[in-house]
Amino acid sequence: MLHSSPRIGAHPGFARAFAPGRLTLGFILPLEAYPSSPAPLMEQHAELTRMADELGFATLWARDVPAYDPSFGDVGQMFDPFTYLGFLAANTRRIGLATGAAVITLRHPVHVAKQAASIDVMSGGRMLLGVASGDRPSEYPLFNIPQDYESRGDRFQEALASIRMASENSFPVGGSRRFGQFLGNLDVLPKPREGRLPIVVVGRSRQDLDWIARNADAWLYYFVDARRTELIAATWRQAVRDACGEVFKPFAQGLFFDLLADPDAPVQPIHSGMAAGRHALIAYLEQLRHVGVNHVAFNLKASRRPAREVLQELGEFVLPLFASGPVQAQ
Repeated sequence: MLHSSPRIGAHPGFARAFAPGRLTLGFILPLEAYPSSPAPLMEQHAELTRMADELGFATLWARDVPAYDPSFGDVGQMFDPFTYLGFLAANTRRIGLATGAAVITLRHPVHVAKQAASIDVMSGGRMLLGVASGDRPSEYPLFNIPQDYESRGDRFQEALASIRMASENSFPVGGSRRFGQFLGNLDVLPKPREGRLPIVVVGRSRQDLDWIARNADAWLYYFVDARRTELIAATWRQAVRDACGEVFKPFAQGLFFDLLADPDAPVQPIHSGMAAGRHALIAYLEQLRHVGVNHVAFNLKASRRPAREVLQELGEFVLPLFASGPVQAQ
């Protein structure tokens, strides 16, 4: 049987979201339907995130969108992801808290290491650090690094290495050309609860799959049809075996989702996701579990029903079939 590395397997947030042979359900924040607007209202978001926690969902994923670019259409949950996850750490008890994903090419690794470890400690070990290279060219001039947009894959590798150096070592020595050097005279505190943050690469982040398999603890990819998902999941498992042997490194999928009011409504394609009644959704999720998907994160932006109704129906009829893993109550 596959097992995670000991420190990652013991991490409460990782165990909540991921286990071999299991598929869990979570949400890409915000918990709000806003199909025709670029920005959510963020009304009742504290109550709705508590509701997701109390119903038993696995993970909440906070996107990182530093500035609104109308050509990309939306601003995610609008708040800074680390600030928001810090708030959610106090607002919830069991649900995993994840960046989905922090654009680490535009953030200094020392700040990311400190922010993520702080949330991990304050939440009792529920923090998952999802990371990405960013795909919005307009953001790079804003941060005065326009020359690094085309080389953002290299910048991503350097940033992730520095984050791990800062969060996993005491008084580290080393660093990178872009982000500076640790000289052994300074430390970054706090350290993560289990000594290491679970790292989830989101998308390809300009990396080969074998690099992701070696350097990440899990991979979250975007919505594709079930047949392509099966092929991608199999390719991921082979890349993990080639890079790490028989180690469990989960495969997750994020998608836009519209839960239709008719429980018997068939699957209908929408942009980067699907609309479906709950019976078709259950059949689809069973298919994903069968091909090796370990977690699905729903983005409710495209929903035509209020988020509260969607959470309630999923929690009552769908979630019991895809239960989250255990985590200590805070």
